[in-house]
Amino acid sequence: MSTITVYGIPGSPYVRMPLIACEEKGVPWRLHTLTLEGPKQPEHLARHPLGRVPAIEHDGWRLYETQAILRYIDQAFTGPKLTPADARATARMSQVMNIVDWYVHPSLSGAINWNLVIAPMFGLPSDLEAVKAAMPLGRTSIEVLNDLLGDQPFFSGEQISLADIMVFPHLEFVPMTDEGRRLLANAPRLAPWIERMSERPSAKRTTMQALTEPSQSKAA
Repeated sequence: MSTITVYGIPGSPYVRMPLIACEEKGVPWRLHTLTLEGPKQPEHLARHPLGRVPAIEHDGWRLYETQAILRYIDQAFTGPKLTPADARATARMSQVMNIVDWYVHPSLSGAINWNLVIAPMFGLPSDLEAVKAAMPLGRTSIEVLNDLLGDQPFFSGEQISLADIMVFPHLEFVPMTDEGRRLLANAPRLAPWIERMSERPSAKRTTMQALTEPSQSKAA
């Protein structure tokens, strides 16, 4: 089975998503690490003209945009299916994935997690006004995800899907701050789900610490 090369920054939720998908599918992968300035450099702009991460290369073929990458990994390789067979379960999966892109990312990761967890980790300034402004959307996003998860173990039912793979890298940081813990207090189903996801081998092998170890490739 040929290796997928993922171009991105360790610790980025969106870079982690295809790595988790590869782990769940048993697909070999290699992380080509970029610096914080790397996405705007000409070499990466040739892969992703909009200067974002991740981008992938597989057998000389390139692709960018995370949802497209995740669906490609699921469809192009054998292994456990990450898209449910049932039409409604698939629609729910797609709904959750879009909630992540449009509401979870800008509020939780882009504002709250970045300013309270990530920026201090790298010695960068924190914008507390941005955190305050993001709290209402963050609260609604958490409550919506809690309702959509319901009493199921995963967002699409009994098996992990692309929806879980997209949500988890964003929500993993939420319990690390007082603001995040306040948000989760109104979402009692999400905290156990975060714990379940964090115990999966795919999650443990793709943490920031694991990705910054000398070996950044995983064989199936």
